This record gives sequence, C-alpha cells and structure tokens, in this order.
Amino acid sequence: MSIQKCFLDNSSRMIKAMSTAKSNNTETKTKTTRSWIESTFQKRECKCFVPSAKDEHVCWCGLSRTAHGANIVTANPGEAWVPARHTQAGPTDAYGTVEFQGGPHPTKAQYVRLSHDTRPELIVQLLTREWALDRPKLLITIQGGKANFDLQPKLKKVLRKGLLKAAKTTGAWIFTGGTNTGVTRQVGDALQLERSQRAGRVVSIGIAPWGIVEGANELIGKGRDVPYHAIASPRSKLAVLNNRHAYFLLVDNGSVGRYGAEIVLRRKLEKYIAARKLHPYTHSSTPVVCLVIEGGTNTVRAVLEYVTDNPPVPVVVCDGSGRAADLIAFVHKYASETGEQTVLESMRDYLIGTIQKTFEVGLQQAECLYTELLQCTRKKNLITVFRIQERAEGGEVQELDQVILTALFRAQHLTPSEQLSLALTWNRVDIARSEIFVYGQEWPPGALDEAMMQALEHDRIDFVKLLLENGVSMRKFLTIPRLEELYNTKSGPSNTLRYTLRDVRPHLPKGYVYTLHDIGLVINKLIGGAYRCYYTRRKFRPIYAKVMNKSVNVHRNSASFTRHNAGGLSLITGFMPVTSEMALFDYPFNELLMWAVLTKRHQMALLMWTHGEESLAKSLIACKLYKAMAHEAAEDDMETEVYEELRHYGKEFENKALELLDYCYRQDDDQAQQLLTCELQNWSGQTCLSLAVTANHRALLAHPCSQIILADLWMGGLRTRKNTNLKVYPRWYSVENQPLLFFPN
Repeated sequence: MSIQKCFLDNSSRMIKAMSTAKSNNTETKTKTTRSWIESTFQKRECKCFVPSAKDEHVCWCGLSRTAHGANIVTANPGEAWVPARHTQAGPTDAYGTVEFQGGPHPTKAQYVRLSHDTRPELIVQLLTREWALDRPKLLITIQGGKANFDLQPKLKKVLRKGLLKAAKTTGAWIFTGGTNTGVTRQVGDALQLERSQRAGRVVSIGIAPWGIVEGANELIGKGRDVPYHAIASPRSKLAVLNNRHAYFLLVDNGSVGRYGAEIVLRRKLEKYIAARKLHPYTHSSTPVVCLVIEGGTNTVRAVLEYVTDNPPVPVVVCDGSGRAADLIAFVHKYASETGEQTVLESMRDYLIGTIQKTFEVGLQQAECLYTELLQCTRKKNLITVFRIQERAEGGEVQELDQVILTALFRAQHLTPSEQLSLALTWNRVDIARSEIFVYGQEWPPGALDEAMMQALEHDRIDFVKLLLENGVSMRKFLTIPRLEELYNTKSGPSNTLRYTLRDVRPHLPKGYVYTLHDIGLVINKLIGGAYRCYYTRRKFRPIYAKVMNKSVNVHRNSASFTRHNAGGLSLITGFMPVTSEMALFDYPFNELLMWAVLTKRHQMALLMWTHGEESLAKSLIACKLYKAMAHEAAEDDMETEVYEELRHYGKEFENKALELLDYCYRQDDDQAQQLLTCELQNWSGQTCLSLAVTANHRALLAHPCSQIILADLWMGGLRTRKNTNLKVYPRWYSVENQPLLFFPN
C-alpha cells in the first residue's frame, strides 16, 4: 500500500506540475501580447477646453466642462480644436474580446482602441500576428450612407450572395464602418450566416470612431471578455457595434459623438495594404476595390478620391440602392468615353435640382457636388455600375462577384500573365475563362509555365485543366528542377511524405530539401519487392547532375538563385528557359501522378490519371502507394482519420483499375490479356499483373481476363509435349505470404 500511495503521490505531483507549466506558458504568452498592444497602441483624451460654437459650456470634443476635470486649461477665444494640439496620448486601455448578447449563441469579435494617427504597418501586424489573420488576397472597402435605409429585397439578395462569394472565393478582407447603421447594417445582414462558421468565414473588419460607439465605457479593459448588447437607444446619438463583424478597430481622436476620426486612418490602412506584394515571388500588389451602396455627400467625395488617387482604386456602384449610388450611376451612363461633358452639361440644371432634392442641400453645395460628379466621370473606366438585370450582355446572368473582380482587371491595366496570376490566387477559374483566355489572346512561349507551376503547387485542379486545354505541354513543362521544387513546396494539403522519408533518410537537418533520389528511395520502400524507381537508377545520376549543375550556373547569373541545405543540393526557385536536355520525362503525367499521391493531392492524382498513357498501370501504382502510406500512417500512430483517408483513396484507384480492365476485356479480350502481361519499362519492368499482385488487388486477379492468363500459365507449366526431360522452375508470387500464382521462367 505504501508503494502504491507513493506512486499516486508522485503521479499527482507530476500532473500538477505539468498543468502549472502549461498555465504559466499561457499566462506568459498572454502577458507578452498585452504588453505589445499596450506599448504599441494609444488612446486620446482631450486636455484643453475649446468652447463649441453652439454651446459655450460644451467643448468642441463633445464633452462638458465638468467632464474635463477641475484643472482643465481653457483655449483662447476663436481657437480651433485640433487633436494633435488639444489631446494627449496614453497607452490604450481597451482591447480584448466582445461577446454580443441576444442571439441563440453569443458571437465574439476582437477589438482594440487605437489613436487616429496609428501607423498602418502596426495595424497590419496586429491583424496578422496577434489576431492570426491570413494576408488578404483582395481588399473590398465598402462606402455608403451612415443613416439607416432599406434596400429592394431583390437587390439585397443579390448583394448578399455576390459579396459573400467574392470574399470567400478570393480570401478577401472587407472594410466597413463597423456600427449597426446605414450601409454597414446592410452588409452585416449579408454576413449573418458567416459568423456562425468558424472555418473559412469572411474576414469582416469594422473601422469605427471610438467616440461614436454606444457603451464604449463598457469596453474599457485589458485583454478581457466583455458582454455587449447590440441594441441602440432610440434617443441616443451614438451607435452600437454591428454583431456580424469579427474584428473592430475603434479609432480615437479624443472626440465624443462625432464621426470622422476613422476616415484618414482607414484610407492610410487601405493604401498600405494596396502597396504590399500579393506574393513574395510576384510583382503584383494586393488589389483593392471600393463597393458603393447608397450613400450621402461624403460618399461622392470618397469615390472622387478613390478614382483620382495614385494608384487609383476601381469603384463598383450598385445602381438602385439609392442617393449617391444612383446619381453616380446616372452620370456614368451619360458620360462620354473620351471625357467630353456635352450631354451632362446640357442636363446641368436638372442634375443640380436632383442633387438638392436627394441630399437636402443648398444651391451652392449642390453645385459643388455636381462638379465633383463630373470629375468622377473623367475616370469612367475606373467606375463600374452593377445593375440588377435578368440577363447581362452576351445572354449571361450578371453576378456581383464577377462584376467586382472583372472591374479590377479592367481598371488596373494588368498584363495577361498578371491577370492570370491574380485569378489563380483567387481560385476563380470562371474569371480566367471569361476575361483572360479570350479569343485571339496570344501567349509568348513559356508564358503559361509559371501559371501551371502555381496551379500545381496550390492544388488548383480547375486551373490545371484550363491550362492543359489552352496548349500547355507537360512534356516541355516538367523538368527535373520543377519536379523537385514541387516535392518541396510548402503549399497544398498536409501530407505524410516527411514521415516516410525519415525511414530512408534518418537524421535529416532542419530545412533539408528533398532530392529526387530521396523521393525514389521512398517510392521503392512503399512499393517494395524488386521495384526500382527511375530516380534511383544508375543511368539517372549523371543526367540529374548535369541538369542541376546547368540550372545552378544559370541561376548564379541571376538574382533568383538561392542555395538550400548543407548537403550541397540546390532547390531552384523561379523559372528558367526549358531546354531539350532538361525535358527528360517522356511520360510526365506518370511522374506527376506519383507526386500527387505522395503529397496527398487526391483530386490532382485523379486528373493526372486521366491524362497520358498506361492508365491501368498508373491506377495500380497509385493503389499500392496509397495502401502502403496508410500502413505507414498506422505504424507511426497517426490519427485514425489519416489512415482511413489514405485507405479510401487507395480503394478508389483499386475500383478504377478493375473498371478499366473490365471495359478493355469487353472490347477486345486478346488485347486486354496483352495489356496485363506486357513488360512496362517505365515501371521497373513490371507487368500490370505483377503490379496487381504487389497491390494485393484480389478483385482484379479474380477477373476472367486474369484467370485466362493464369490458367494458361499453369497448364503451360505442366505441358511437356515431346521433350519429357524438360523441367520448368516456377517463379512464385504471393499475397500476404500465401502462394497465389506462379509464372514459368
């Protein structure tokens, strides 16, 4: 009993120590995050009383004299209130998680209070590092009215569907005003379903003034969860946060009850994101598009600023949503492509009257807005109007997401290669078909190879099909450096390749780059028996050395050469001219099939199986590799889901092999028998029948076509004919150590 008690005491102490260590690690990480946010972001508080023009007892910042404190300094008469001069900065005191109450399940969003002059690079660092957001592949910034309005039911449905599709398929960030009013409320309704889906949901970021948020005092706290009721008081001039958003940047310039603190910071943040590279290895920057829904006078000025900025931002206007959007759409319709304003100037009085009536402004302000609308039309190519129609031009239904993405292509004057790279990043093959691969589009030699490489790395099945349809030759594309780079890519689904590689290459250094010889050893191990992959054969070594040395010499003369691992083997990054010596694979789809299987790109493997030759052999190889990988996963005690997934993939190729053989047998039984018994030089001299035995494909071996061959071989081995002294020594094949069949030598 004493030994047992001692053991239990020690166990409890160990468990307690482990839980304490885990708690300490979590606490340390939380403290680090808190200290970084507090040392990086600031709040603003008014330090000087500047009487407003309406009430001398209220400061221009919106607070009363008593709210400033007893020792507040009073400004000189007539002095204008300026945040830089009349406010003081201090470490932010409001950040954490807000829990919206009132729904079936509380929805959460992260927030931070920050100064209006915060540097945009710090905000991006907060979003990507602290809040763990992926870098945006597109930024959709939404402008519109702050007052509540109603949308037509049909337009609201189209807006909801199109905005979600545009954001989800492209990996976009959406910027809105953040409060539950006006256009932000309409966008929030579109995001309603997405807030309940954690995986793959839309990144919606509300940028709102701190001083306009109802219940802002409840949000004061450092790194805590704050319950929040998104119900606005009818008499309040403040606004509640929209509970459909996932992130909030609450911009503070020291004022209370006033909009405008967020405008400059939001525009700086948009420009900073637009200037960042979409990918490190491309020249394309992150595209930005503005979507206009309804809106007031400030919306017209925002559109003018977007289209006249450098670089300009394309604008998509939703016609029929009301006020500013309808006016811009009307002026855009009658504007000339050459910039002439004859038609619009003839309607000057009508337009000014419409502006006065729409925005309820005086004649002088209406004339200014008319001038701004005319200035917008000088950039007509940057403005795209979306109208709800049953059929658009060409007879196709016009979808909002297509309008948004094609507006970017038309406005940014990208080359076809840059457009294709952008469509690949968004994974929008429909845009590529309709806007890039148009009739008459010419591509220089090798221009599509980079797109093919990107499509393979990122597992874009539809783009691989599209590129093959448009003339990409895999035999010219697939070189040794490119195949090696594909095996080393970090993109795509997670796979078990490195675990199998450890068995054939133990003690590999961190960051080691796989060579094709390493991959060949993995294939030999998985298939087993006498199978020898081409990458491990003696005749492949001098070819590999020659090609890789030539690649190194080419890239040493350019800036794209980089050397990896201490073993002296290099991974070539970038793309180089393909020579006849480098295009070594006569059957590139065979190599890509094995790559897709080993890296667990199952749909890509099925695509490679449908192209090229030797489909039966490819299906049997894929079947064997998947089964062996499933066995390795079970041996390495991986998750059951991984084992079941690999086993299921192997079963699918097993069925395809059987269906293919059955089809061939019904067409021509003699040819089918030759298909099973011919020696395959590309597959280590094996036959389809021997590969079926290796893959333990019992159903294929039991097929009538296989049985005819086996019966003939068996009877042929027993048949002695005239020479009775002839002896036949059989070569046995077995499945799971059970003799199944033999072939005579």
